[in-house]
Amino acid sequence: MSIPLLAVFADVPDPRRETKNKLHELVDILTLATCAVIAGADGWDQVAAFGRAKQTLFAPYLRLPHGVPSPDTFERVFAKLDPDAFADRFGRWMAAACESTGLVHVAIDGKSARRSTKNTFTGCLHLVEAWAVENRLILGQRSVPEGGHEITKAPDLLGALDLTGAVVTVDAAFCQKELVSQIRTQGGHYVVCVKGNQKGLRGAVAEVFARAGEDAFAGCDMGSAVEDGHEEERYVTVVEDPEGLPSGWADVGAVALVCRERVVNGKPNESTAHYYLTSLRIGAVELAGYIRNHWGIENGLHWCLDIAFREDDSRARAGHAGANLGMIRRVALSLLQRADTKGSIRTRRMKAAWDDQYLLKVLKILTTK
Repeated sequence: MSIPLLAVFADVPDPRRETKNKLHELVDILTLATCAVIAGADGWDQVAAFGRAKQTLFAPYLRLPHGVPSPDTFERVFAKLDPDAFADRFGRWMAAACESTGLVHVAIDGKSARRSTKNTFTGCLHLVEAWAVENRLILGQRSVPEGGHEITKAPDLLGALDLTGAVVTVDAAFCQKELVSQIRTQGGHYVVCVKGNQKGLRGAVAEVFARAGEDAFAGCDMGSAVEDGHEEERYVTVVEDPEGLPSGWADVGAVALVCRERVVNGKPNESTAHYYLTSLRIGAVELAGYIRNHWGIENGLHWCLDIAFREDDSRARAGHAGANLGMIRRVALSLLQRADTKGSIRTRRMKAAWDDQYLLKVLKILTTK
């Protein structure tokens, strides 16, 4: 008998020295911790308690030669575990599930764990993630190092992914020539928001639309949408094969202007305008869909992590423990969102703790769907 996690963890490098005092197998530690987080554990004491309570359940799957590890053992191992190698094993598992449904849209974004202090540009643990929007699966993660910035980790994160046929969306923080070139080199397309302080690029894109306006936007595709739930109106204008952009932006197929108006009681309340670069040559409505759905990473991932997993309250800060625990939360959320179950994510976590068969079902989702 087996569960998919055992294969996922089979070749994760063990950070511990080979000594006779190493009582617990790495695959047992990683599997128990992942299952415990799915079932509601938010810290190492809870992970160990879950393992002890469910030792009979895991007997057919794990060796556990010396029983369930202590909370200190879980923390020490996860503090030393290479977070990139750990995340990449999970990412390959998730990406394999995307192949059957078609990996189309990958959103890249960052998120901070506010109470896990680190010497990063945000002052706390900051994770850069790749999220399969339609599939609702985490594909990869990188932790910003001490003294670092999220921009420096995006190339490494993308480099671990197969981007063939994917559309990668990023916000203005990642608007860099090298990054969009890497996406194209890896076989993907990009949609990137133009950064406000990149005056040369922003000014050139503005000139594209000024010239298009002088021609009454002849040949430009335009679209609009109204979102009732947010009382927001959006207007999108696309100019294909733009001229006059700075050199070095790989394979620009079009530029887009997205204007948003917040409507309160039927009257415009707030207006914003953003420019985008893309290697795609598609209509305004389809492009607007990618831009709008990019923010699914906020609602489908970040909001759930804070509400259902209380990530902002996490104080895990020893070594790599915070980053590795963050990746487990994202995998747990991915699996629970795909579970054919009624109720909130928090309710599903509780059910996984109460119902052993449901927990096993959640663990096997990516091999049965």
